[in-house]
Amino acid sequence: MNNPLLKDKVVLISGGTQGLGAGIALRAAAEGAAGVAVTGRNADAGETIAAELRKAGTESRYIKADLTDVEQARNSVLETIDAFGSLDCTVNAAGLTTRGTMLDTSPELFDAHIAVNLKSPFFIMSETIKHLRDRGAPGSIVNIISIAELGGQPYLAPYVAAKAGLAGLTRNAAHAHRWDKIRINGLDIGWTATDGEAETQKRFHGAGDDWLEKANASMPMGKLGQVDEIAEFVVFLLSQRSGVVTGSVIDWDQQVIGGSD
Repeated sequence: MNNPLLKDKVVLISGGTQGLGAGIALRAAAEGAAGVAVTGRNADAGETIAAELRKAGTESRYIKADLTDVEQARNSVLETIDAFGSLDCTVNAAGLTTRGTMLDTSPELFDAHIAVNLKSPFFIMSETIKHLRDRGAPGSIVNIISIAELGGQPYLAPYVAAKAGLAGLTRNAAHAHRWDKIRINGLDIGWTATDGEAETQKRFHGAGDDWLEKANASMPMGKLGQVDEIAEFVVFLLSQRSGVVTGSVIDWDQQVIGGSD
């Protein structure tokens, strides 16, 4: 590939063992990354993705991490640096999507959402930024947020609270570290077709095996968001090809916020 977007870069992807995170890992490798680390709780899935990346010619590591534990989140950055010698790009792609409303969310469920969807990205970003500053190196971070952070459905109350916090944090960190030449952006993704979403629809909404066909038919563009399309854009944002852009939280959806029929 001529001028690959991530040539010689080392990339860490939290939640990179499945779904969108795995798609981003594969795209980063395809765009010339020198090393890709993926984190997650499922060792089998993690080793499978790491092996696929190595087979494609990219050095890769699976790092087992339960992101409800902030120390494991922080250590995932340190283990990546130890494995590859440096870190250039980080993606916070892990997410908890269990349901809860204002009336039935327990303190435990709320805390779990904050831990995975806000606290772990905070400290993964913190460790990444410290490393980049110590090296005096530029770098980039992309946070996978959600269009729901702008309001969301009633059954996503704790999720919305955490993701709205992550959107604000993205802007705050980008502003704080722009003079370090560390670019930090976020994507407010909409409804996306993943294996994890299939499980969510069946578990929480009683969906059948034809859920995706029905969901696609209900969308203006005739399909849900696609992992490969989102992954391509994430890698673009990580790369120098996206220029000076920082502090942007970009809507990646076919729902137009504020629009009305």
